[in-house]
Amino acid sequence: MEIEKARYNMVEQQIRPCNIFDKGLLDLLLSIKRELFMLPEYKNIAFSDIQIPLPGKQKMFYPRIDAILIQELQLKKQDRVFEVGTGSGYVTAILAKLSEFVYSIEIDEQNKQFAMQNLTSMGINNISIYSGNGTIGFMDSSPFDKIFIGGALKKIPNALKSQLAIGGMLVGIVGNNPIMHGVKLTRISSDVYEEKLLFETSADYLLTENTDNFNF
Repeated sequence: MEIEKARYNMVEQQIRPCNIFDKGLLDLLLSIKRELFMLPEYKNIAFSDIQIPLPGKQKMFYPRIDAILIQELQLKKQDRVFEVGTGSGYVTAILAKLSEFVYSIEIDEQNKQFAMQNLTSMGINNISIYSGNGTIGFMDSSPFDKIFIGGALKKIPNALKSQLAIGGMLVGIVGNNPIMHGVKLTRISSDVYEEKLLFETSADYLLTENTDNFNF
C-alpha cells in the first residue's frame, strides 16, 4: 500500500503540475511499476524527484522529465519510434504501450541486458533492442515517426534529424553544462525543422564511443 501511495504522489505532486494532461500517459505512469526498472538498492527511492543510477553508466531521468518529453511526442498507436539510450527500459515500456513499435539502441551492455530482462518480465514484445551508438541513428529501419533521446547531447545530430519522417517529432536534452534545455524538434519538410525549447535542466551526456555495430 505504501508503494502505491508513493507512486500516486509521484504522479500528482511531481508530474501532473508540469502540465501533464495526457490521460493515456498518466494511466501508464500509475500502472507501469517504475520500481521494477531499477536495481534493488534503489527501489525505495523509485518515485523520488532524483536521477537514479543505472546498472552500467549514466542515470535515469527525473520522472517529470520523462513525462514532459513523452507527452511532447504526441504518440499515436501507428507510430514507429526510435529510442536513443534504452537505459533501464522504463521509458521504452511507456513508448511501446503508446505506439506500434519501438527500436531502441543502448551503448552500455549492462544496461541493455538489464532493460531486456525488465521488458521481458512485463511481456512487452513490440520492441527491438540493439547494442551500439544510437546517436548515429538506425538507417535500416528509418524513417521514424518519433525519436526519443534518453540523455543529453551538445546538439541534435544531423543523422537523427535526417531519419525523422516528414511531420515527425524528436525530443531530447541539449546544451552545455550547466545550461541545458529540453527540446522538441518537428520536421516540417525535407530540409526545414522547427525547434521548441521546453524547459531548463541538466543531465548526463550520452555515451557515444562505441562502434556502430548493431547486435540483437
